[in-house]
Amino acid sequence: MTSRDQPLSESRANVLAYILLASTALMWGCNAIFGKLAVGEVSPMLLVLLRWLFCMVFLLFVAGPQLKRDWPVLRARLAFLCMIGVLGFTAFNALFYSAAHLTTAVNIGILQGSIPVFVLIGVLVVFGTPVTAYQAVGVLVTLIGVVTVVSEGDFARLAAFAINQGDLLMLLACVFYAAYTTGLSRRPDAGALALFTVMAASAFVAAIPLAAMEFAFGEFQTPTVTGWVLVGLIALLPSFLAQIFYIRGVELIGPGRAGIFVNLVPVFASILSVAYLGEAFETYHALALALVLGGIWLSERK
Repeated sequence: MTSRDQPLSESRANVLAYILLASTALMWGCNAIFGKLAVGEVSPMLLVLLRWLFCMVFLLFVAGPQLKRDWPVLRARLAFLCMIGVLGFTAFNALFYSAAHLTTAVNIGILQGSIPVFVLIGVLVVFGTPVTAYQAVGVLVTLIGVVTVVSEGDFARLAAFAINQGDLLMLLACVFYAAYTTGLSRRPDAGALALFTVMAASAFVAAIPLAAMEFAFGEFQTPTVTGWVLVGLIALLPSFLAQIFYIRGVELIGPGRAGIFVNLVPVFASILSVAYLGEAFETYHALALALVLGGIWLSERK
């Protein structure tokens, strides 16, 4: 919570954070569906570039006054904000949409449950934040769920390293987003909209060379009509609204607890993938979901 906000009681702050973070998880679950639907409709690096371009357009209408007010504070931490913006917005999404070409939306959603593992490790290593016994067990349970997805329920695949490349890209994307989440705990004392505008602008600039490389290698695909619709939905929901909700949620309850709610993404992504994409939901997916939900419950116990 910033000094400019009215103080909230702990119980009200928790309730608000839970609503914001659950809504964020739903929109990120939709993003897994959008990513699969975008295959063949728009190339992944161009999608990242357009996503943040459209998001910047949205921000121009709502963030101007707050950005002007908070600019002196933001300017003092500009390099840091640009760095975490590139990690959490550009690198994560570039890997995310690339993974969508190689693996299923169900897998993408469930693998996002690994983000809390990396967040808790990050805050422990970087800031020395203690990890409780329940959080440690929750991390372990979640990690077992992730391994179950990557191995497709056959742990012998791990020994043979017979792992889908898309799953590996998604795990790497989760590492980048965990670094972003960890960095948010050291955000400057500025409003969420102003903060997000700076990071979104850095994400857009960093996406330009990626799209240029895609064009140079002949992988560039301009959006179809469906592609433009998907770009708009991605910019509005998982980019604009979800990121603002997530920043506020981290502000209210901290990165360690907020990161745990990313485990809800697999639930929403799995339901939507089966309902709208017709993807198969295997027994090992059910086991993985049970494990990541168990991780949420354990990690939220005091």
